[in-house]
Amino acid sequence: MPPPEFEMIQNINIDMQATEIAYAKINLALHVRSRRPDGYHALESLFVFAQDGDRLDGRVTESGAVTLHTDGPFGTEITEDADNLVVKAAAALRSYLGESRGAALRLTKNLPVASGIGGGSADTAATLRLLMRLWDAKIERAKLEELALTIGSDVPACLASTTRLVRGRGELLEDHDLPELAGAPLLLVNPGVALSTGRVFAGWDGMDRGALVADNLKELCVGGRNDLEPAARREAPVIADVLTRLAQCQGQFLSRMSGSGATCFALFETEDTMRAAAQALRAEYPIWWIMETRIRTA
Repeated sequence: MPPPEFEMIQNINIDMQATEIAYAKINLALHVRSRRPDGYHALESLFVFAQDGDRLDGRVTESGAVTLHTDGPFGTEITEDADNLVVKAAAALRSYLGESRGAALRLTKNLPVASGIGGGSADTAATLRLLMRLWDAKIERAKLEELALTIGSDVPACLASTTRLVRGRGELLEDHDLPELAGAPLLLVNPGVALSTGRVFAGWDGMDRGALVADNLKELCVGGRNDLEPAARREAPVIADVLTRLAQCQGQFLSRMSGSGATCFALFETEDTMRAAAQALRAEYPIWWIMETRIRTA
């Protein structure tokens, strides 16, 4: 059951409650160039975002505390305590602002955990956006991205949740518009496997296979890659089955693994072909998690 503060959410001033979507993040390509002296990896990636994801609801409280309740299909797989990234983000923002008020938050977890589509990072970014609205805070974009980076490498890019080239460990962001991708039908498939990002990165072979070039869709499809895929497939061989099956789907023009896995994606020419593929995959692999969505355009 939701905590008592949510039972009264319809009776409070509309200005004191808010909702944000934590949009799923997809790496259309992910090139690992080197391991940095600080222990992080130097990356080059093209991030796009689905129009769907987790949902975060919240309202202002005067208690000064931030509370979290989780629900949804994957709500039981995450904690509601100080180790949750939502709680950490709230604490970091509250400290940065010197804010005395608190918030009651509810996270509806629709995305699988540890799945390579930025669920935790997207939740963190959604928390920052939501609390800035609730607390009527104003922070320069660059400053907010700096704060976000202290919580997680992918969080700065998830703040805007728009198509971006991401370099470094996630601190170098560049808006990147590819008109051919706008609103493209997108199918996300996870075989029910959670992967440790740290273990997958540790399994990278250390070879620099070249820079990411994504000036147009053809370059992205032909020259792009995910350098973490071999390591992820060693951890979860079923990823190969997902990728093979996606490549066979009629109407798809790009399929790869996202992030550190195990979620894979396929982009389709039409919504009809995407839906047909989803229907066939659900029939063949009922335990796989499948989401039909589109690339977010705004």
